[in-house]
Amino acid sequence: MSDSAQPASASPAYHRVVLKLSGQALAGPLETGFDLQVVGHIADAVCQLPRLGVQTTIVVGGGNIWRGSVGAAMGMDRATADYMGMLATAINALTLQDALEKRGAATRVQTAIEMRAIAEPYIRRRAIRHLEKGRVVIFACGTGNPYFSTDTAAVLRAAEIEADLILMAKRGVDGVYDADPRTNPEARRFAHLDYLDVVKLGLHVMDATAASLCEESRIPMVVFSLDDPQNIVRAVCGEKIGTWIGHSRPLQHS
Repeated sequence: MSDSAQPASASPAYHRVVLKLSGQALAGPLETGFDLQVVGHIADAVCQLPRLGVQTTIVVGGGNIWRGSVGAAMGMDRATADYMGMLATAINALTLQDALEKRGAATRVQTAIEMRAIAEPYIRRRAIRHLEKGRVVIFACGTGNPYFSTDTAAVLRAAEIEADLILMAKRGVDGVYDADPRTNPEARRFAHLDYLDVVKLGLHVMDATAASLCEESRIPMVVFSLDDPQNIVRAVCGEKIGTWIGHSRPLQHS
């Protein structure tokens, strides 16, 4: 996918964003590991953002390699299993960095657990300075603490760097529904939601900790399909795709 796929009238509506990618997004149809063609398409889209003047960060999960919850369910110590998951996110971050830099994007990986041989430690002011210089910053290792999801890490980093928008890219679904659209053909997609609605309605968009932090920080979020990676650019340019989550919007279905 080339830059020619960029929307012709692309003009960013947001200055600084956090893109949340699940590990499974990097696996594509393979479910586990990496589909480097899929990773390349994602990198093609992300590379367009700095060229539009958008300060771009990425928080990546590790579910394509290891999930702490799975290890805990198998009888492992939960903290140990979660730390293993954090290491998986670092592998994914390096995969994204390689793809982005092959396309000319200046990139830095920062990890919440120090591993200086391969990445910088997470330092808020340094991350902001990288953004001001036009570099894409990839945050790995979640919050650095067990029992917290990478969704929570995405919201936390967004609050810390004062991001304007969180981009929640989902594979196989184009927004937030009142039921699973893959099993229920009657499921309806929400156009707008408040963070409190996410919690009260029990919608599986993010965990309760992440939703509460979003509510407190008042950072809006767009949930959209990553099946077309160019949706990343469309969301940043303010196009009405997916589900918009934030304050002072009516609860309605699209």
